[in-house]
Amino acid sequence: MNTVATLFRTVGFGQLPDAVREFLASPGGTPVPVPVEGRADLERSVELAAGLYTGPCSPHPLDVGVVLGEKELPEGTVELARPLARTWVAEEELSGGDGPFAARHPGTLLVVGCYDRLTLDPVRELLLATYRGAEHGLTVLSGRDGASVAWNVAKQYAAPDPGVGALGLFTDTDRPPRPDGVRVFDDRDFERVDIQTEILGTRWRRVVFQGHGKDDSVNLGEFTICGMNPSVPARPGLLGPRCAYGLPCYKPEDKLVPLNRVAAVELVLSACNSGPLADLALYDPKYQLLLNALDGPARTVVSAVSVHDSDRPENVAWMRAATGGADSVDALNASLAGSHPYPAFMRFGLPGAPGRAPAAPAPADHRPDPLVLTTGRRLTALLASDLLPHHHPLRPRLTKLARKVDLWAARPTHLADRSREEIHRSLSADLQSLDHAIAELVATNPENEIMNYPAHFGDRSSLDPDVREVTCHCGRPAQEFTRRGLLPYVLDTTCVVCMRCGDVTFRVPDAPSLLAHAADEAERGGVLQVRAALTAARPGPVRMGLFVPTYLREDTTVEPVTTKIRATPGRVEDVVFRVRFAPSTAPQAYYFTVFAVQDLAVSTARRHFGVVPPRA
Repeated sequence: MNTVATLFRTVGFGQLPDAVREFLASPGGTPVPVPVEGRADLERSVELAAGLYTGPCSPHPLDVGVVLGEKELPEGTVELARPLARTWVAEEELSGGDGPFAARHPGTLLVVGCYDRLTLDPVRELLLATYRGAEHGLTVLSGRDGASVAWNVAKQYAAPDPGVGALGLFTDTDRPPRPDGVRVFDDRDFERVDIQTEILGTRWRRVVFQGHGKDDSVNLGEFTICGMNPSVPARPGLLGPRCAYGLPCYKPEDKLVPLNRVAAVELVLSACNSGPLADLALYDPKYQLLLNALDGPARTVVSAVSVHDSDRPENVAWMRAATGGADSVDALNASLAGSHPYPAFMRFGLPGAPGRAPAAPAPADHRPDPLVLTTGRRLTALLASDLLPHHHPLRPRLTKLARKVDLWAARPTHLADRSREEIHRSLSADLQSLDHAIAELVATNPENEIMNYPAHFGDRSSLDPDVREVTCHCGRPAQEFTRRGLLPYVLDTTCVVCMRCGDVTFRVPDAPSLLAHAADEAERGGVLQVRAALTAARPGPVRMGLFVPTYLREDTTVEPVTTKIRATPGRVEDVVFRVRFAPSTAPQAYYFTVFAVQDLAVSTARRHFGVVPPRA
């Protein structure tokens, strides 16, 4: 027997039952027993744990517990695990009874058993049933054999040393932000920092290794997180990596980081297949990351069951969880819930106690802000079609915004580098500037190519059979119809046609709608007052203007030429324009066009009127 500080006591298998009873009778004053007979690697892990934990603590129990293969565990192990769940049910309950296990036994669930018992059936059903159900749904305590299982049960009674507070993120696939309180290392650091020393020379409260890998390794540039435990024998006939066959490692061997030597209270393996179930694993357990981590001093190990798309959002979500004391599995699975219909990560080790740890986050919605998608579609239409010539003055600015929108729509950056509010504010500012430029361009030259969008898109569209009866601004019946774009870069266009006024209004989806009201006639030398009725599609500024045909411009003055209003969706906003006619204006029929620009979309309303000689 050997005592390591006052926390753990290493014992032989025969001594374990009595040592467990002694500990449970006086959990605050007796070291936690750990069977290490024949396992020199576990003895070293117990010694390493002395620098991470203080005395024993009373863990908060989960709701329901199940032991898989109780006879395979050292005597005393199950008794040591009993306080970790309020209610224990027989293993047969997993496949027996009416309905799914999680429905019959709701609440948080603890599964205890050797790794070879953690197979697709029944663990898959438990994962799917609990990861979006009860908070901190499924927890597993496992290991490569009975001694490892007993070691992982014992670690649940260890209180982390308050002086161990380092948080670390090592990533080979991302260059995430570096918030205060988290030590971040990415590919740039791998070339100038001894990552092996950084990892093994630090006492970590929580640390993530994120990158490409398999169930035996995680790549960190030339450095490698290695799952091989040289203290345990290989199993004949099972597949192994190159080193299992006497070949050199595929990475520099002096830069391997043995996972069971990492001094961390919590280890997160954010690589595909870093913790597969027993019947899904590729390699012999001797080489598996998960099992090597469970052999080490970490009280909690988080690993990926299968493939997943972890990237910037998950790295940022984990850093927020780590600095806020939230659960890693809940944070990572919630972040991936918008991309995967299955839980990507499993927890080995008890979660934080309710009341001390924040509640599990709601599943993330990685859909971009609707404004990002609307803007992206309109930019595609403006840039990919031939509507605007290559030398059009707006093209450089539209192209620059398109690059930003593409980044905001991409999952690795969306809601990670910037919050939804920050993205919305930045995009709104860009759109307001461009809307102003478009409005000035149209007011200066109404024949600008951008105003030809109804004909350009309409020629590449088909008529939607749904035709609606509406009222023209002249008061007569009119028809509103939509032409549906036939190509990805062709926007739908909606038009109102009146038998008297012709094509009265044009707009694209989710753009402001317009009507223009004015007297039918105005005297030359007089003023025509125009009331433009605008209904916006979204809140925010709308640029508006009015223009007359080119041949009438020398005889008229428009007040104002353009203006800006702040619109509210669903509410009609009246904007007044005045058209002053020179005394020399020729009497005849004319028209004016009111336009509105919001989020790169131009809506128009055309109205006919007549200029008549002054009345006596």
